[in-house]
Amino acid sequence: MTTSRGDELGRFLRAHRAAVLPQDVGLPGGTGVRRTPGLRREEVATLAGVSVDYYTRLERGKETRPSASVIDALAGALRLTRDEHDHLHELASRRPAQPSRAELSRYVRPGARHLLEALRPNPAYVVSPINDLLAANPAGLRLLAGIDSWPVRQRNIIRYVFLHPAARRLYEDWDEMAPGVVAHLRAMAGEHAHTPQFVELVGELTVKSDEFAGLWQRYELDAHTNGRKRFRHPTVGRLTLGYEAMSLNGTDGQRLIAYYAAPNTTDYDAVVLLDMGDPTLDAPPAARDDWPPSQHRTETDHR
Repeated sequence: MTTSRGDELGRFLRAHRAAVLPQDVGLPGGTGVRRTPGLRREEVATLAGVSVDYYTRLERGKETRPSASVIDALAGALRLTRDEHDHLHELASRRPAQPSRAELSRYVRPGARHLLEALRPNPAYVVSPINDLLAANPAGLRLLAGIDSWPVRQRNIIRYVFLHPAARRLYEDWDEMAPGVVAHLRAMAGEHAHTPQFVELVGELTVKSDEFAGLWQRYELDAHTNGRKRFRHPTVGRLTLGYEAMSLNGTDGQRLIAYYAAPNTTDYDAVVLLDMGDPTLDAPPAARDDWPPSQHRTETDHR
């Protein structure tokens, strides 16, 4: 089913209007119960300096070409981030909707593979724009506990986060991390939404994960490129790693993601163990005690 640019613009505006509280923008919240979450249409229109009728047409997809100044005013009224502001400009651009595009390449250049090897023992892998896992060094693959049980073409970091039974236990801050994972995929939508892999991934996750579907409808964007993650790995225990995501120029959006820990720390020792490939690291997850514990299994486990 094809979604028009007007429909997508309207959904974006409605999602962000619902996420802003009156007090966030200096408006009184009132004493009664508000029938709509977040701001009312007339409140957004007033803050942006446009008529209520015009803003309503925007939300209903009847007006699809607002000026740059209107977009900027709406971005301020809705407290959009820079990425979200840019995406709103993209949705409101005068360019026709993009046709279907060819599949994203899975080819990883030899130079990128050499870099993965040179980064050992640090975990590192190469992903596509939508986070398909294309190549990894030993520690990079083992860091994502259990992903190697999936066929190669099924290995996608976002699919892993929401559908793999081991992911919720692996990531210490799963609840805080998951919205960022979806926001990053949203940030990739502007350029890659018409590729077959993007359509297939979003469709699958929307059907199989209610949490993904809810986060997807929030229309948050965040093209994060660095940070820290806390893991509770089934074989090397708890570790906290920094990471950097680096674009590979000359590709269709591939990135090299490398994790790191300071030498002479327990985190670094855990990284070395992951890289060494101790036999216990390669044991099937079911053979290891309490991994994953039955009481922590999610609804997606049986799908």
